[in-house]
Amino acid sequence: METNKKEGRYSKMYDQLVELLKKSNNQEAKMATTIALLYHKLDYFFWTGFYILIKGEMTVQMYQGPVACQILEKGKGVCWAAFNQKKTVIVEDVHNFSGHIACDSRSKSEIVVPFRNINGEIMGVLDVDSNELSAFD
Repeated sequence: METNKKEGRYSKMYDQLVELLKKSNNQEAKMATTIALLYHKLDYFFWTGFYILIKGEMTVQMYQGPVACQILEKGKGVCWAAFNQKKTVIVEDVHNFSGHIACDSRSKSEIVVPFRNINGEIMGVLDVDSNELSAFD
């Protein structure tokens, strides 16, 4: 999808998500709603979900798509890279990412966005996989 079309779609989705998230104070409901919206509105997102740090392990939480890796090996993969670097990591071709964890062989590109708790500590990541190369800007 062309960048300008993505920007328009992202803007509409953001507005929709803001309205949906106003309807609940429950964090799990908000996470599930976010995942569902992303997964169903963008056809090149074939896996969308959250991994949360629980007792030192990156553990899958709400997600949509094929069966996920339940626990990610510590220090490996794009999710741990984003968590440890405390910033968004975009991988245009996961086969060129050293230590990539292949939960599904269809994954070609990935974006991982860390998020923080109320105290400002990173507590997990939003992980999105695409079956297209260079799907994320």
